[in-house]
Amino acid sequence: MTKARDLANLIAAGNPLADGAIAYSEVTGTPTIPVAGTDFVAQTGGAFTGNVSFGDNDKAIFGAGSDLQIYHDGSNSYVSDSGTGGLILEGSTTVTVKSKDFPNVMFKGYHDGQAELYHNGSKKFETTSVGADVTGELIADSYNETYAAVTSSSNATTVNCESANSFSHTLTENTTFTFSNPPASGTSYTFSIEIIQDASASGYTVTWPASVDWPAATAPTLTATASAKDVFVFTTRDGGTNWYGFTAGQALA
Repeated sequence: MTKARDLANLIAAGNPLADGAIAYSEVTGTPTIPVAGTDFVAQTGGAFTGNVSFGDNDKAIFGAGSDLQIYHDGSNSYVSDSGTGGLILEGSTTVTVKSKDFPNVMFKGYHDGQAELYHNGSKKFETTSVGADVTGELIADSYNETYAAVTSSSNATTVNCESANSFSHTLTENTTFTFSNPPASGTSYTFSIEIIQDASASGYTVTWPASVDWPAATAPTLTATASAKDVFVFTTRDGGTNWYGFTAGQALA
């Protein structure tokens, strides 16, 4: 055991306390106490008051396998997950990433809500309950639309506007169409649908929604031959109150 009377002399001489040594004394001021070995263990927990300083490449290490490391290498700062599992950031209401010198938000995520991306403090991308909202110009190297095949049941067929922009329907009976879940008024939405007759040339017919306005107020007549394909395009900008229907092509092979 290191006696209290010896503590000041050890500190003054720069000698570390050996592992397992116990020092007891009322120490005033801000002495630096070097401790030999690799671990400093608080047996029943403990707390620091004030700052704890680490030098460049000195790490705050957490986990039995040094899983989480927080440090600065002289050039950059790191929060490094190098063990099992992933790196999880949690916030009870929001999680925000922003710059220090210019306090512009770069990313902000809301609990049970949207995630937002910013450019120079200006929000450009936001997730929504039905997808995403982009503010400004969207430039993509490649653009693809979702395709979905719809079927009928009890002479009824539903086109769900949230599921795709390109649809097909192979007729198995006469059917009445419903267009569901268009975007809110003020947002334009357009989709195409390929109507395919059955291989037996049954001549099944289609009844379109009453909200569809066709050129000359006349809906097209479907091609009735076996496996004939007719393609139609529909667009709305008032939440589906009015749809404009167009024939893209008929009797396609």
